[in-house]
Amino acid sequence: MGQTIVAKHTDERRSPLHVNGDAICPRRESKLLKARRRIMYLQTRFHVCALLLAAALPISAQDDIPPGGRGGRGGGNTREFLGLGPAPDAAAASRGEKLYAPNCGFCHGEKARGAGGPNLVRSALVLHDEKGELIGPFVAKGRPEQGMPAFPNFAEGQLYDIAQYLHLQVELVANRGTYKRLNVVTGDAQAGEAYFNGAGGCNTCHSVTGDLAHIGSRYQPDQLQTRFVWPGGRGGGGGGARGQKVTVTLPSGESITGTLKVQDDVNVSIYDGAGNYRSWPREGLKIQMEDRLVGHRQLLEKYTDADMHNLTAYLTRLK
Repeated sequence: MGQTIVAKHTDERRSPLHVNGDAICPRRESKLLKARRRIMYLQTRFHVCALLLAAALPISAQDDIPPGGRGGRGGGNTREFLGLGPAPDAAAASRGEKLYAPNCGFCHGEKARGAGGPNLVRSALVLHDEKGELIGPFVAKGRPEQGMPAFPNFAEGQLYDIAQYLHLQVELVANRGTYKRLNVVTGDAQAGEAYFNGAGGCNTCHSVTGDLAHIGSRYQPDQLQTRFVWPGGRGGGGGGARGQKVTVTLPSGESITGTLKVQDDVNVSIYDGAGNYRSWPREGLKIQMEDRLVGHRQLLEKYTDADMHNLTAYLTRLK
């Protein structure tokens, strides 16, 4: 009577793995285990990132920006995160500005960012102060040995107001949620229109009823001005913007002209005149790009400040 011998693996890593009831070899099993471990690692990373994002959302999701800055009501999350302390007293800061400007501004700068004297926005004393308890005595006594005069005639309330003004400056620097874009339109729109159609030559490439139609409603004034005085400043990526005309000359001497699709350090690809996709390694190629911004670059040497401001004023009216 025959015996059935069952081989037992003593090494757990070499035990056969069954997939859908079929045994697979140990070598393939090792690859599968590595793949499974990699998937488990990525899943763990994903869950950790999701938890961190969820924790950050309450900070970034605050829509209301009170006068004291984002998170100013009741010491919100952003104020605590930035370590700003209590929100400045807006009324006191307004009064304090009137005291600060003639007495302190000549030395510490108009907005306390420093001039002949130190930057107070970064002062440890200012940052640790809350209600003038540190700033007040310091201002009253001064530091004559270091060139700062004493101001003994300030009343306690005035010292508090100056302290609140300084805290407001810290707030404005630290909390970008309080930043507002200012209107930069100072030019003459009629003069800008004359420049557009005359000396600037803008109308030879652009149309106010075509590519520039309603451009004033699509961009803020400062963005508009940046786009025409800083040609290419937004960046095209990969050495050229998609849709740009390009001529590729092969090592054989053959030239193909078309529309750029992608250009990087290794390859260049285009759609030729017939619409066919073509791609080559860059080594040995001669690539000539069409410079669609040549007119803007030439104007950089001719613009006056008045031209730029007038043209901006005209473009912002194209609603």
